[in-house]
Amino acid sequence: MAMHNPAHPGEVLKELYLDPLGLTTTQAAKGLGISRRAFSNILNGHNRITPDMALRLEKAFGTSRQAWLNMQQNYDLWHAEQEVDLSAVQVFVTTREERIEH
Repeated sequence: MAMHNPAHPGEVLKELYLDPLGLTTTQAAKGLGISRRAFSNILNGHNRITPDMALRLEKAFGTSRQAWLNMQQNYDLWHAEQEVDLSAVQVFVTTREERIEH
């Protein structure tokens, strides 16, 4: 099943957490213990959600660290699917049944 272009986690963070709470980028960055620039880069989709950031978001907003990391991974994977040329990759195994037979 093909996924549609998923939102960057920074966009979700802004729309679902910062905006409803009336937090500015500066206030949120300070509360998370990171620089305003680093946080702005996340919100604007220029930087990834790292495990470190996922832990900070979990504590600050009562969210799941794993949810943030999964969102980032889904975003990265979708973009990789658009950009990576797999035509030269050899298929070694095609189905689970064939793996069991060999």
